[in-house]
Amino acid sequence: MNTEAGTEQPRLAARFRGYMPVVVDVETGGFDARKDALLEIAAVLLKMDDQGRLSRDETVAFHVEPFAGANLDPKSLAFTGIDPYHPFRFAVPELEAMRSIFQAIRKAQKEAGCNRAILVGHNPGMDLAFVNAAAERCNLKRNPFHPFSTFDTASLAGVAYGQTVLARAVQAAGLPWDNDRAHSAIYDAEVTADLFCRIVNAWDDCREKMRES
Repeated sequence: MNTEAGTEQPRLAARFRGYMPVVVDVETGGFDARKDALLEIAAVLLKMDDQGRLSRDETVAFHVEPFAGANLDPKSLAFTGIDPYHPFRFAVPELEAMRSIFQAIRKAQKEAGCNRAILVGHNPGMDLAFVNAAAERCNLKRNPFHPFSTFDTASLAGVAYGQTVLARAVQAAGLPWDNDRAHSAIYDAEVTADLFCRIVNAWDDCREKMRES
């Protein structure tokens, strides 16, 4: 990432009041962040060019081993199609996954000159709850995310496009959607990142036109 003065990183810090947006999606063994397993997590870092256009940068993602004593709801597994113990998942312990993601975020945050990361997600309450619960289980004191504030692309897409379901919002934004790849943490995080960038860029274009008029 370029960190020279006047490049995209200081622009990114200024755009969101010192916060660095990071798009996150999780796939889980249920809805209870403290009891149910975290099975997949993906975090998409964003970048901003010299014209102030926001876009996807690096994706950091892991398949995660269920923590000791974790609950696995059969209905949730049937919905996601995840076999938590399949050998070809190449899953890693929760501590390894969370530590690696937090390190990548803190590195990008420092380069961007941001004070803290803020989680972006589609209905992100569950994503943030699972991130916070995993960080607590792993005794990771340096959680880079704001503890409760988020950017919600469901709300943003509802305002921008009149759609709140992810698939419909993505299509309304003129972006491609592949239903066969949905409910994978990587895919959902990356399309959510594209949606967030599309909305932010469109708003910035509109604001610039209003300034010029």
